[in-house]
Amino acid sequence: MIKNYLKVAWRNLLKNKAHTFINITGLSVGMAVAIIIGLWIWDELSYDRYFKNHERIVQVWQHQTFNGKVGSQTAIPIPLGTVLRSDYTGKDRDFKYMVLSSWTFEHILAVGDKKITQTGNFMQPEATEMLSLKMLKGTRKGLNDPLSILLSEKVAKTLFGDADPMNKTIKIDNKHLVKVSGVYEDFPHNTTFNELNVIMPWSFYMTTQDWLSRAATRWGNNSFQLFAQLNDGADINKVNQRIKLLKQKNIEAQGDSVGAASKPVVFLHPMSKWHLYSEFKDGVNTGGGIQFVWMFGIIGTFVLLLACINFMNLSTARSEKRAKEVGIRKTVGSLRSQLIGQFFSESLMVSAFAFLVSIILVLLILPWFNQVASKTMSILWGNPVFWIMSIGFMLFTGIIAGSYPAFYLSSFKPVKVLKGTFKAGRYAALPRKILVVLQFFASATLIIGTIIVFRQVQFTKNRPVGYDRTGIVQIDMKSDDIHKSFAAVRNDLLQSNTIIEIAESNSPLTGVYSNNSGLNWRGKSPDLQDDFATVRLTPEYGKVANWQLIEGRDFSREYLSDSSAMILNESAAKFMNFKHATGEIIDWGKKYKVIAVVKDMVMSSPYEPVKPTIFTLADGPEGTIDIRLNPKLGTHEALAKIEAVFKQYDPGSPFSYKFTDEEYARKFADEERVGKLAGFFTLLAIFISCMGLFGMASFMAEQRIKEIGVRKVLGASVFNLWRLMSTDFIMLVSISLLIAIPTAYYFMHGWLQNYKYRTDLSWWVFALTAIGAIIVTIMTVSYQSIKAALTNPVKSLKTE
Repeated sequence: MIKNYLKVAWRNLLKNKAHTFINITGLSVGMAVAIIIGLWIWDELSYDRYFKNHERIVQVWQHQTFNGKVGSQTAIPIPLGTVLRSDYTGKDRDFKYMVLSSWTFEHILAVGDKKITQTGNFMQPEATEMLSLKMLKGTRKGLNDPLSILLSEKVAKTLFGDADPMNKTIKIDNKHLVKVSGVYEDFPHNTTFNELNVIMPWSFYMTTQDWLSRAATRWGNNSFQLFAQLNDGADINKVNQRIKLLKQKNIEAQGDSVGAASKPVVFLHPMSKWHLYSEFKDGVNTGGGIQFVWMFGIIGTFVLLLACINFMNLSTARSEKRAKEVGIRKTVGSLRSQLIGQFFSESLMVSAFAFLVSIILVLLILPWFNQVASKTMSILWGNPVFWIMSIGFMLFTGIIAGSYPAFYLSSFKPVKVLKGTFKAGRYAALPRKILVVLQFFASATLIIGTIIVFRQVQFTKNRPVGYDRTGIVQIDMKSDDIHKSFAAVRNDLLQSNTIIEIAESNSPLTGVYSNNSGLNWRGKSPDLQDDFATVRLTPEYGKVANWQLIEGRDFSREYLSDSSAMILNESAAKFMNFKHATGEIIDWGKKYKVIAVVKDMVMSSPYEPVKPTIFTLADGPEGTIDIRLNPKLGTHEALAKIEAVFKQYDPGSPFSYKFTDEEYARKFADEERVGKLAGFFTLLAIFISCMGLFGMASFMAEQRIKEIGVRKVLGASVFNLWRLMSTDFIMLVSISLLIAIPTAYYFMHGWLQNYKYRTDLSWWVFALTAIGAIIVTIMTVSYQSIKAALTNPVKSLKTE
């Protein structure tokens, strides 16, 4: 019997090729979108699940208050880690492990003549247990030796090939020799530590960096990270209560009035929230990446819903034409259960075909999707949850789509159907109309949202940045060799006509790595708390950036007094309440004279107001080299000459560089990624909606073919018939727009509130969407409408 059901179902599908094609195409696209978004959500929600103890791992954060505004940060002082380790870590205490860590930076690793640059951290030995490293060679105790290093599998392969790396010597940053004490499995892409390719001992860090010995006792030096693992019986909320005032008490005891005024509150942020709940506003966790999970989840549901609506709409519409078939089948002895089985077999067959096509589409789309989404996803072939959900959805869709013809039509009395007295009912088309409205409501909402996301990105990209970032190259220095020969390097590059200027700075033009407080100036209120972004630089920095002086003069090597000079940006001058800042004296441990004010430069987040910033001359080696290339020389040629000079003075470092304009563009990566993906899914949603609309128009034209023939005989024009056929669909789309526009406005207005520097919700976005939706509707429906209107009435009116 089942074989017979499938055979008849196959014949029916072939008989109605257009109907079958529309159903399978729309449903397979919807399924493909749902599968891809499902894989993306799975990847996001499983972030950091690689770590065995992820539910107990935490990072120590702190809230600080400045002028009534609470800021939250991961940077903490070393003494906090020391106290938490000594007083709160151990058996029967709050923490099992406590791990101080540096930030993740690039380091030069050299083995013989081979030199590579890799990212890594200095961490205390317990990090290996806390992160449950999967050791391929050596043991987790490798960091106990202060002259050791742990390598990820890919780094070990790059440095040593197939040779055994154990106990081999590596030179770090052209300075220190260490030996390989272990190789661990590479961290997956969807982990916080995916760039932790090298782990070096914290004790080695402390003994090789002079400034760390001073930082080890200073509670106000927030320059480090602190991770921990809670003991099994510890409650994170109770631990937070015990440690929250720890820094406040110690910083007061140390006599740091500036630090105490910030009212620091220590708290623990669990690993389960690092990726998706990392944003804080006024000391309250407001979410983060979870908003994108919800957004794409809703988009996936919408697109899948559109495909299901098409399937159900066309299936129920076509089923009314099969009433006579049901009557004949019943007359010759078919049972109702057999008719139900027949209709379900057809819908399940379509659903199964669509699922197979969707898998093929996913395989084709995933490489592009991974590139745009910055993921490494693949179909979870071996995951039973994937197959259970996929097959379950396939069966559910087939059953829902086949339920109307299966249960409703199979109940007809064959006498009424065959006599022609069967009527579908005046409200039979109402559910289909409601579903069409839902389709275009979802599509219009997605269109508006996508346009606003792109507008926000473009609006921020067009924001004046206060400097000319075109033609600037930044180089992160891992050794002091270029600094020691800076004058010679600069002279050689200028003589070769390769560059306009070169400078050193402690942070690149696209970021600020240092913040300081405790400055005093004329008229400062005793209650005012200051916090300035701080950039240390060489005098050539202004010429590299082409910054814009509002008043005063730039730094110069001709003025020895500039070692005690300071330049402010507009925001700093305004914060200090200076109308004319030039000549003012700033007390910051020593006296600084303000020699200029420059226009605000967007160096951090382009979505936030520019922070008050001070610029002073560097008194030692800094980490970034900034170079403005000569525009008269080709970029490739200029970089080749720069590399030759750098190799001459620093042969131990690989030459690597970044373009400042590209680094600035990366600041928009998340929003652009969201915009591209939302745009892609929106196009698919529109495609699915149009497929459904085309199918419905085809059915309506077929259903009303005799009416159209009569109207033509009575003198109706092609235009009148086209208008008759199109008006209903335009009305339905108009209703959907009336619902979609306020809905999209509400949600996108809320989304824009996340940005202080944001675009507006222009009326034309909604008008353009409405006009576009109506035009697409007219274009989709017109083919079938005009085709029906041009049909010869002799053919349409003749009886069978």
